[in-house]
This record gives sequence, C-alpha cells and structure tokens, in this order.
Amino acid sequence: MKRVLSVAAVLVGLISASTATVDDGAGPFGVTVTVRDARVGVLLRAVGGGHFCTASVVDAPHRNLIVTAAHCLGGDGGLVFVPGYRDGRAPHGEWRVQRRFLPRGWVEGRHEDSDVGFAVLAPRGGTEVQDVVGGNRFVTGTVTGATGVTVTGYPDTRETPVSCTDKPAALGRTQQRVACPGFSGGTSGSPWVNGDGQVVGVLGGHDQGGTTPGVSYSVVLGAEARRLYRQAAGHS
Repeated sequence: MKRVLSVAAVLVGLISASTATVDDGAGPFGVTVTVRDARVGVLLRAVGGGHFCTASVVDAPHRNLIVTAAHCLGGDGGLVFVPGYRDGRAPHGEWRVQRRFLPRGWVEGRHEDSDVGFAVLAPRGGTEVQDVVGGNRFVTGTVTGATGVTVTGYPDTRETPVSCTDKPAALGRTQQRVACPGFSGGTSGSPWVNGDGQVVGVLGGHDQGGTTPGVSYSVVLGAEARRLYRQAAGHS
C-alpha cells in the first residue's frame, strides 16, 4: 500500500489541504476535499481488520469489475469491496472478491510498472455491483498531463474519502505523478478519473504510490494494463 515516511509528514499534508469540505465534487487544482463517490470504495479483509486500500468500479460487460493497485490484491485471505463507504457504513452493500487478476510483471517480479490489478466481484441477490453504483470506463494509452485528473481515495486514518484534482506530470515513460495533499496510507488503488469520466491512472506504481502524502504516483496505463483489463472483463 502507499507508504508514508512519518506521522509528521501525514499531518503536514493534511494541514496544507484546503479547509473547504464538500459533498458533491472536487475542489480547484491541487486542493484536497472530502467527497461522495459511490463508485469508489474501500477494500477490507474478509475476516477482521480495517480498510487498507481503495478500489473503484469500472465498466465491464459482466458489470462486476473493480480496479485497484496490484499490491492491494496480494495475500491468501478473502477480500471485500465496500463502494461509497462512509463512517463505518456500507450504503451500497458489501461485495465479496471472487477472483483476482494481476499482470505477469507484478506476479513474477513485483515490478512497479505493473502495479495495476482487477478483481471480479460476486453478485448480491442476483445483482451486480455496476448495476447498483455504475462504473467508469477504463482507458489506456492517454497522454500524461493532457488533462487534469480527479484522484479519490480513502486514507486509512479516515472514515470518509478525500479527493483532489490536478494535472499529472510524467516520471519517465512508464510512471506519472500528481501533487495533492493528504493522500497517505490506504489510498493505494485510488482511481485517476479525467473529465470524460475515464479511469486513466490508478494510485500505485513508483514506491507503491509514494512515500509522502503530498505526491502520488500511477503506472502509465499501456498495453499490459489493456490486456489485463480484457482478460478480467471477459470473466463472469
């Protein structure tokens, strides 16, 4: 998960955020606020423990798919996704992870350029998660920094999500970064959504998403992520 060097660093990042708090959208560039977004939620261990990563629903033919960081899907225990989680409540239900899809680069070498993963969720009462909360399109091959992105995630010290809009910058050919305060541990897997409602990044990658709450990273979504999406989206 996103690692933070010290508690002091987290506090500095949160204090530097805007004091504005809204429930219906992101603030101006580089300002972190609280939001409501039913398509974004937390990952929980099926048995015990609090939320530890973020994930979001993406559009898929079987309407049952979430995307997150690959490092959030490790381990042998069961996982549960709670979309729209807020203050300990699950307003849209709890959805069991049925199958996980990880890229070869991550499975074989924990390569930071492969830190994207998908999970298929089991239906609840015959209903799929996307039928309940909707889903954003997962898009690869976009140009880093062409547009601003809104990053939404759940710090593991908070019971509400935070969101920030900024324009990504390249970190080499395979990684991208955004400068947004308050994205501490627990925000790994947060979607980067552009103005067209497309997921064009996932918080993770370099240093598993970053070592300070003020700068976060994502893999540049390319051919490997596209193949993995197609594989995951083809399973019911």
